[in-house]
Amino acid sequence: MLFVTKWISGLALVAMITSTTLCFAGFASLEVVRWTVFLGTLGWFIATPVWMGRELPMDAAEVEI
Repeated sequence: MLFVTKWISGLALVAMITSTTLCFAGFASLEVVRWTVFLGTLGWFIATPVWMGRELPMDAAEVEI
């Protein structure tokens, strides 16, 4: 599962960079870039926390003030 989510987040970043580069070069329309960047951002924010999750050092219930 971690392998798949790493690939999804990587492909999302590559899609966003490629589409913006193609738009800058004049090969892609702005509408295509908007949708690609939107879907790439959505995919990245969904997939990345799965494989980048980490343990929190303390819980609020464990802190003594």
